[in-house]
Amino acid sequence: MSDTFKLKEFNMIITRQSILSKKISTMDIDVSHEQIAQWEGGMLIQNAMPHLCEDEREFIMTGITPDEWDAHMCDDG
Repeated sequence: MSDTFKLKEFNMIITRQSILSKKISTMDIDVSHEQIAQWEGGMLIQNAMPHLCEDEREFIMTGITPDEWDAHMCDDG
């Protein structure tokens, strides 16, 4: 499964596979193609997409959802 980025008006529907569970999830995130390209080109994600919350940036980078992150942190705990 490849990751996908689909434009939806002003947001993108982003589908990613989690690096933890390999589960495929989708989020509707307020990000542009240009911002994705800046990040993929080497810009730090927090600089390319400063308006996103940590959970949204983590999902873009790793495919890990907030619920999955919380569950993983509780398991380690």
